[in-house]
Amino acid sequence: MAVGIAGLALLFLLTAALYASVGFGGGSTYIALLALADIDYRLLPIVALICNIIVVMGGTLRFQVRGLIEWQRIWPILLLSVPAAWLGGRLAIDQDSFLVLLGLSLTVAALLLLIEPFFKSRMVGSQTPREHGGWFAPLIGGGIGFLSGMVGIGGGIFLAPILLLMNWSDSRRIAATASIFILVNSASGLIGQLMKSAWGQEGQGVDMLLSYWPLFVGVLVGGQIGSFLASKALPEHWIRRLTALLILYVAGRIFWQQFG
Repeated sequence: MAVGIAGLALLFLLTAALYASVGFGGGSTYIALLALADIDYRLLPIVALICNIIVVMGGTLRFQVRGLIEWQRIWPILLLSVPAAWLGGRLAIDQDSFLVLLGLSLTVAALLLLIEPFFKSRMVGSQTPREHGGWFAPLIGGGIGFLSGMVGIGGGIFLAPILLLMNWSDSRRIAATASIFILVNSASGLIGQLMKSAWGQEGQGVDMLLSYWPLFVGVLVGGQIGSFLASKALPEHWIRRLTALLILYVAGRIFWQQFG
């Protein structure tokens, strides 16, 4: 078990470093790695959400210092996403339903990773970013937030391609928006997860969670490394492709176990 945790901690460190360099938390990959390690499914979203929070706190601060977080435009996206993430975390679902939902979520996340470069290419030399009023932003944020709270994925991996496709802003500000979205929704979803069912109140569950502390240390160190290196020092397109392949593999394995 110690060797397994040590290996996971190293993989989590590398994941955090790569994702922090581009403004994401890495929740989808943490989930994938935990699923491959056959961790108790009830712990998957909790561990992933804690790791998300640790990683994106530094990135969010960095974006704020650079003036890239446009709060007046972001709050409509967060309006429904925060309570929806809490509700998603509170929702009690059985193991089979959770794994199917997780597999679908990972599949979508992987596909978005693969096609996001196409969206970015559309932003080069594009027209002035467009405004989208009404309930569009709150509904998008609420839907992603609810899913994020249930499965433990911060949601930035879903939000960023949508904002790019909408020509919402330039890529740096979209990365900043995704970062704050991941932070607040991971915190909200985590609260919901911890409040859910008697399991969250049992000493055994708390002890199990604490036993994964090396993973939290790993993402803390990795997040700092990623913030230092920044996106220019790393081949982002290869990071996303390899991550997408890993996530697709895990999703396929989950579907095979459930339906094969």
